[in-house]
Amino acid sequence: MNPDEIITIADGVAIHPDDLQESFIRSSGPGGQNVNKVATAVQLRFDAANARGLPERVRVRAIALAGQRATKDGVIVIEADRFRTQERNRADARQRLAALVAKAAEPPPPPRKKTRPSKGAVERRLKSKAGRSTVKKLRGKIGDD
Repeated sequence: MNPDEIITIADGVAIHPDDLQESFIRSSGPGGQNVNKVATAVQLRFDAANARGLPERVRVRAIALAGQRATKDGVIVIEADRFRTQERNRADARQRLAALVAKAAEPPPPPRKKTRPSKGAVERRLKSKAGRSTVKKLRGKIGDD
């Protein structure tokens, strides 16, 4: 994945490289002594609130889906430190961001169709309620006759 190319998610949804900001930090993952010397982990910052390649619906949904990874300003921060090299961590962070935006770009599910219980189901429910009522009434104290 070339760092300077536009990442196309769907029709009308794209991530421009100008909206991304990468910084490299020391990783806590595998790497032995290399971990203490080389900054291989990637911190990818995506300014979703001001991104020009996102429609408003996708923008709002992406920030909501990001949860704690989104700041108050609408910047999504993704940290990738699974791999030992900067290149693989950079590609991993971009793939995770693309997956998040793709999920936000999915169309909303169709509205729920309201249904009513059948007449037989209503009658069975009322019959069972009446039966339970009778059982509970019979549990009462027995009076002296």
